[in-house]
Amino acid sequence: MLRVIVVDDELPAREGLRQLLAAHAGVRIVGEAAAPNDAVALIRSQRPDAVFLDIEMHTATGFDVVEELPEPPAIVFVTAHSRYAAQAYDVAAVDYLLKPVRPARLAETIARLEKRRAGPRIPRTAGPPSLLRLKSGGRTVLLRTETVIALQAEKDYTSVLAERHAPLLASQSLGELEELVPSPPFVRLDRSLVINADRIREIETIDRSCTRLRLEGYGQDFLLGRTATARLKRLQTEDR
Repeated sequence: MLRVIVVDDELPAREGLRQLLAAHAGVRIVGEAAAPNDAVALIRSQRPDAVFLDIEMHTATGFDVVEELPEPPAIVFVTAHSRYAAQAYDVAAVDYLLKPVRPARLAETIARLEKRRAGPRIPRTAGPPSLLRLKSGGRTVLLRTETVIALQAEKDYTSVLAERHAPLLASQSLGELEELVPSPPFVRLDRSLVINADRIREIETIDRSCTRLRLEGYGQDFLLGRTATARLKRLQTEDR
């Protein structure tokens, strides 16, 4: 059973979402809140699997709610405004629904939440090494994916860090390359960084919103912010 909380300062919006969620037998609403402070307290006490969270509320925003939760549950933003989509990604939201919510679109979100709760990381099957085809400066470079350490966004390009290679600037976007590498072991930690989790060698927690990460084959540490730190913690939990 997927335990969820609905947060919206407008009663009709909560009622509408409640009715839509009622169509999903595997979902149980364990609480509702109309104010950000009440939402934080409710989430802390109920520890739901997911929160359907409005963004623009009278006293604060949905982002303020997430900020108060060191280890938030899965967040699904539900809003009438599309302009917050990039910011939602920054706080590792699982999905972003625009009002009025369509039943078919909500069904996709529920499926995503159930898959996430079940643990999307699956063991890799043995097979021949795969190659990552990179376009750089008018040439094509082939790298064995297991030698790739990390992918970092550089505006519309991507810096590819690989073992025994100087950093290579590929003309593909981070999103394009993310589709070409196997997951696992490659995981996105934030908007600009995908790492090869098989190469994690050292994790140092600086504080609840900052982590120092060291990957095998790369001489420099990665300093991870709040979003990446939260995703790295979830990754560690899934691997247990």
